Amino acid sequence: MPQLFDPITLRGVEFSNRIWVSPMCQYSAVNGVVGAWHMAHLGAFATGGTGLIIAEATGVVPEGRISIGCPGLYTDEQVAAWKTIVDFAHSQGTKMAIQLAHAGRKGAAALPWSDHRMATEAEGGWQAVAPSAIAFEGYPEPRALSVDEIHQLVQAWADAARNAVKAGFDAVEIHAAHGYLLHEFYSPLSNTRTDEYGGSYENRVRFLKEVTAAVRAAIPESMPLFVRISASDWTPGGWTVEESVVLAGELEQLGVDLLDVSSGGNVHNAAISVGPGYQVQFADAVKHGSTIVTSTVGMITDAHQANEIIQSGKADVVMMAREFLRNPRWPLLAASELGAEVKWPVQLERGKPAK
Repeated sequence: MPQLFDPITLRGVEFSNRIWVSPMCQYSAVNGVVGAWHMAHLGAFATGGTGLIIAEATGVVPEGRISIGCPGLYTDEQVAAWKTIVDFAHSQGTKMAIQLAHAGRKGAAALPWSDHRMATEAEGGWQAVAPSAIAFEGYPEPRALSVDEIHQLVQAWADAARNAVKAGFDAVEIHAAHGYLLHEFYSPLSNTRTDEYGGSYENRVRFLKEVTAAVRAAIPESMPLFVRISASDWTPGGWTVEESVVLAGELEQLGVDLLDVSSGGNVHNAAISVGPGYQVQFADAVKHGSTIVTSTVGMITDAHQANEIIQSGKADVVMMAREFLRNPRWPLLAASELGAEVKWPVQLERGKPAK
């Protein structure tokens, strides 16, 4: 069976190992443009031995950002700023992907450290949109999208994917999890539409499938495409893991190479059983209920824990977030702990543990 430090190839890209940096919002972009903070933050990961860095949720349109401090990929200035960071990662032999997103009804937030939740108009805020005019707890009521607006957003995702190619990213991820727009459409808890984008399972997943097909067509055949989903709403009457298994097969048919399996985020009071590796069960169910490559994420902090997930076949890739915040070069130490040989940057070799 594969091990944590074994390479994995998807389409035309080989990833050196199966420890990947999960997307993490930094709320530090200006007018959607990443800057010095992102270079330091992502650059540290690039020197730390990870198989792939997935950059944070990045709006496909200005109103698709989670907050006024979140990045975008809809202007030439944004493309150029991202390219600087991607070029540095490549100089270290590290692959980079970007997560293309629309926050839906959870958008237009102020910065997390502000004394108020929602950005004012003077700060650059906007009215959020959603499948239906149903607010997320503590947020203003959103405006329901028209069918024409849905079609425009499909095009926006494709345009952003083309910009990701221009910026030099190695892969693209579509964010369809955590209560953001695409998840809001496929979950019956937030979608009460009666047109072709609401009601039945087929209608609720239509928007995600249209976005997926458009993005796949917009990027090179050799470029891997990922989709992050919330495999369960953890709430009666919500989206289920059984539906996720069905969706996995449909997305694979549309050219998705990896399903990034997370959960929750669409209901504020969902009864989530949190603990070490608590979401691995969902990646395992999707992996064994379909033929798609899967990743897992959530409270994975130990090298032996991560290796066991891969070795036992519960997932093909492990994504980590908070552990990378604590130590951006975690894979270098994990390799030593597991007896794997990895290349350290020459500038850091004095920190290599003795055998």
